[in-house]
Amino acid sequence: MNPEKDFAPLTPNIVRALNDKLYEKRKVAALEIEKLVREFVAQNNTMQIKHVIQTLSQEFALSQHPHSRKGGLIGLAACSIALGKDSGLYLKELIEPVLTCFNDADSRLRYYACEALYNIVKVARGAVLPHFNVLFDGLSKLAADPDPNVKSGSELLDRLLKDIVTESSKFDLVGFIPLLRERIYSNNQYARQFIISWILVLESVPDINLLDYLPEILDGLFQILGDNGKEIRKMCEVVLGEFLKEIKKNPSSVKFAEMANILVIHCQTTDDLIQLTAMCWMREFIQLAGRVMLPYSSGILTAVLPCLAYDDRKKSIKEVANVCNQSLMKLVTPEDDEPDEPKPALQRQAEPHPDDTLAKQEGAGGPDGSCDSSFGSGISVFTPASTERAPVTLHLDGIVQVLNCHLSDMTIGMMTRIAVLKWLYHLYIKTPRKMFRHTDSLFPILLQTLSDESDEVVLKDLEVLAEIASSPAGQTDDTDPLDGPDLRLSHSELQVPTPGRAGPPITPGTKGLECSPSTPTMNSYFYKFMINLLKRFSSERKLLEVRGPFIIRSLCLLLNAENIFHSMADILLREEDLKFASTMVHALNTILLTSTELFQLRNQLKDLKTLESQNLFCCLYRSWCHNPVTTVSLCFLTQNYQHAYDLIQKFGDLEVTVDFLTEVDKLVQLIECPIFTYLRLQLLDVKNNPYLIKALYGLLMLLPQSSAFQLLSHRLQLRPCPTPEGAAPKSQKADTPSIDYAELLQHFEKVQNKHLEVRHQRTGRGDPLDRRVVL
Repeated sequence: MNPEKDFAPLTPNIVRALNDKLYEKRKVAALEIEKLVREFVAQNNTMQIKHVIQTLSQEFALSQHPHSRKGGLIGLAACSIALGKDSGLYLKELIEPVLTCFNDADSRLRYYACEALYNIVKVARGAVLPHFNVLFDGLSKLAADPDPNVKSGSELLDRLLKDIVTESSKFDLVGFIPLLRERIYSNNQYARQFIISWILVLESVPDINLLDYLPEILDGLFQILGDNGKEIRKMCEVVLGEFLKEIKKNPSSVKFAEMANILVIHCQTTDDLIQLTAMCWMREFIQLAGRVMLPYSSGILTAVLPCLAYDDRKKSIKEVANVCNQSLMKLVTPEDDEPDEPKPALQRQAEPHPDDTLAKQEGAGGPDGSCDSSFGSGISVFTPASTERAPVTLHLDGIVQVLNCHLSDMTIGMMTRIAVLKWLYHLYIKTPRKMFRHTDSLFPILLQTLSDESDEVVLKDLEVLAEIASSPAGQTDDTDPLDGPDLRLSHSELQVPTPGRAGPPITPGTKGLECSPSTPTMNSYFYKFMINLLKRFSSERKLLEVRGPFIIRSLCLLLNAENIFHSMADILLREEDLKFASTMVHALNTILLTSTELFQLRNQLKDLKTLESQNLFCCLYRSWCHNPVTTVSLCFLTQNYQHAYDLIQKFGDLEVTVDFLTEVDKLVQLIECPIFTYLRLQLLDVKNNPYLIKALYGLLMLLPQSSAFQLLSHRLQLRPCPTPEGAAPKSQKADTPSIDYAELLQHFEKVQNKHLEVRHQRTGRGDPLDRRVVL
């Protein structure tokens, strides 16, 4: 500093003392400056006051010499003290040079800057609020200062500033929010702690409504919640907890939609505390905002569904996620479905909706279109919608895409897959018309899910498929081109009702048999479901072996057993793979004879008293002919004993294999089961059941002398009459409409000839699977 330079009105003694390296001398100079400025105030000499402040700022506080800068800082503080209440008129000139010194490399100087600014703010009080942003910006930097003395000084200044804000009603929150939004993303733990402390203070001030600006800082708060420091995480938890309490008190003023995307992102983080907190917020949002959250369902499900598969280590997150899932599901009502006349496809495609953005992001997860449920910070996964718009429209495209994606992922947990299937079932119940637009895309994955390892998953999957197959919304006017007309029409067809353009569903009885009056109406997807189910059984024999009975029995409970057996028999009648047809018929026959779920159907077939039961018998019989022994068992079930005897007579022309004899053995075991109690009792009436006895003797003659032979032989020895000779045959089913048994017998021979031809072709190639009986 040039000693010859004129610093008037500062005297040379003051200038010399301000530049001194000793603090005591600089303090004496500050007292002189204070006295000088008081005189100017008394004289109302603003020009000289400004000149003093400018000199202390430019020539001292911003000097290159460290001692001069220290002198300038203490001089500016002295000016502020002298000005008193008038200091507000000069705050910009007083504050700016001090804040510049906050960035000084000398820690002592940064401390003196804190001290100087503390004195300035203490005098000015509320007058500093227009300069709050620059003060806050400077303090946020000192909060992370490595020097403990500087940090301690900044904390004193920080507390003073908080007191001023708390007691003032003129705080400019609108102007402060952009700075807060910027600083909240700091990674420094001290800066984070500083930010959190200020939010907590602002939240506690009654006149400051920080809730209106929560969407702008919520993401940053969740970022801070993941800090490594326990104290900071705890402070952030408290802040978020206070905000959530206020949201519950004033839900009408909350911008739920603008914060939904933030919660979705943080519900998917790997940090347990962040995820649990975000999930709790999501739960409250769904319960408080209600249908306002419906447009964002796809994103919420993306976040919530994976959490349902968590184990006990994340039990709390799982429980809250489950509540979110259930609450969101309850928001979907029948009113969300389309009217009776759906909009044209082109018009539907032209309508934008909030889920479009998310659906595009999910669908474009990779080059192969795979799903990617991870979202980065700052990525908006929603198109914000106004919470005031009413009524809320439910768009299913994004929701179905998320559900389909999760169901297709075989690595996802069982509980998540069950939740997805529950959602699909719920949507088909509440919004069937909208959902059937997506059925063609869902159908393949629903069929694939039948191979799931979990019985509960398979059962839920069957519930969805059953609803698809039986819902009136699934009726269509056209025939599925994949099925082909040859699979749809036959003399033993299961009728699949199709709706006319007006009036009730039409059932063209001239082309097939009508369903029983008690049969629930099935739609066009029912037959497609049966065809595809049999295709899966054909391509996955293990599925048929392990899960086949469970699947078919469950479907008989969910749908109509008569329709299921009628349709499968009709489809198997045209099955080209005769070996599979025989295996499938055997499986269906075992289910029919042994399952408690089929009790009513067995009773319906037992007496063949109605035209419907006779038609069903004829349909089953034609397919059951793929397996001779099952055909005989069907005749036993329906009490067609004479025809059973005629069939067994034809067995002499068949190629007897070990598998054939094994099936005869199993039939003998079945005859001893409770299902055939009525048959065994009929052995007491020898006179009226001669063909039953002959048929059983025929089975006895087919068997080698095994345990089954001994069992049946012993049973026949218990009948009252030793031989059936002389018994007057009773006319078969004389009291019911006649069945052309001769035609059925011809059909049996025709089918068996096909099997024999195929078996010979296979044997000619040396197929080791053909096991003949060696005599």
